[in-house]
Amino acid sequence: MTRVLSGAVLIALTVAAVWLSSDYVFRAIGIGLIVVAVNEFVTLARASDLEVSFLPVLIATALTFGIVSRPPGNALMEVALMAALLAIGLVALGSWRGGPNALASVSASLFPALYLGLPIGALVAIRGVSGSRGLFLLMLTVMVSDTGQYYSGRLFGRRPLAPTVSPKKTMEGAIGGFVFGTALFVIVGAWWLPAMPLPLRVGLGLTLVALGIAGDLFESMLKRSAGVKDSSALIPGHGGVLDRIDALLFAAPVYYIVLKYV
Repeated sequence: MTRVLSGAVLIALTVAAVWLSSDYVFRAIGIGLIVVAVNEFVTLARASDLEVSFLPVLIATALTFGIVSRPPGNALMEVALMAALLAIGLVALGSWRGGPNALASVSASLFPALYLGLPIGALVAIRGVSGSRGLFLLMLTVMVSDTGQYYSGRLFGRRPLAPTVSPKKTMEGAIGGFVFGTALFVIVGAWWLPAMPLPLRVGLGLTLVALGIAGDLFESMLKRSAGVKDSSALIPGHGGVLDRIDALLFAAPVYYIVLKYV
């Protein structure tokens, strides 16, 4: 019951944020996601015995988010990434006390700018390019794909998809996710993205589902490496923010590129 109630509240808040909030409020929500997601990522890194400082990582990730969410910003992106590299490198240099994990710790410190800042910024930019409908279509596709994977896996699941990373995921479940997620994108996209031709909708729907599955597995890999079940206990019955947005982190950048340039 707790999972159902918290899920219903989460859906209601998401709908309100996507459809009702102003651009400034929506960007503020994105910053809030960045803060929580970076904190969860740093916790995972520390559980993996990596020395990662929260504040420099947060600043680098927030800068990347800010630039991606307000295109065009190519030159600013270069400045932000160079500043992030210097800041994190200097902090790592000053805090290192010996040991074999210096390279891994610095890499983990730089990674959130790409893993979190870019895709969460892309979510905000998608709303600017194609409106609330275009953004919510992506979210619905991922949600329906996840549901299709879950129930198809429970009913028909036999062959493991990635047993080392996520033993419960099956190939049959993934096929169900492809069928239902792509069908949703193709059908609803005919109304919400009317300028997109049918072949492109089919191809993009398949791609988004595949990227969502990959994003889910990628975050599962990080958690399994850190020896934890969830990224946090923030959302009762659902884990943390990373557990809820993992599929979007891989799907959003590609979706944004297609909407803007294709």
